[in-house]
Amino acid sequence: MPLAITLHVLSAVVWVGGMFFAYMALRPVAASLLEPPLRLPLWSKTFARFFPWVWAAVVLLPTSGYWMIFSTFEGMDNVGLYVDVMQVIGFGMIGIYLYIFFLPYQRMNRAIAAGDFASAGKQLAVIRRLIGTNLILGLVTIIVATGGAYWLNVD
Repeated sequence: MPLAITLHVLSAVVWVGGMFFAYMALRPVAASLLEPPLRLPLWSKTFARFFPWVWAAVVLLPTSGYWMIFSTFEGMDNVGLYVDVMQVIGFGMIGIYLYIFFLPYQRMNRAIAAGDFASAGKQLAVIRRLIGTNLILGLVTIIVATGGAYWLNVD
């Protein structure tokens, strides 16, 4: 159990914390200081470094979560509603990430390589909105994880 909870929490911190930093700190500064020919490659290379960590989180979060559910709680019948809420939100976040990675991120990289900064910028705008959505979902999941056993305790 200690290893599972450690992997679970660290994965969530890396993913949600990375999105928070990118959305709340890096994005406004990059937009105010850099023109598209510099800003778009910055984002592409930043995502290239961040996304492997997200892939690890996408694998570790459900794996460690189900590890805890089945080893500690002995199955889904013994967990609270807050665990179900975390699962639904978590799989939604994973779906959004997969969409970002396989569609707009790939399109953005192809447009950058072709020097089509207008198209790349459109894809970055899609990525930005979806990361904003995932950030909100991630913060809600943290709230549910830390307080859900108290707020969503349905007997």
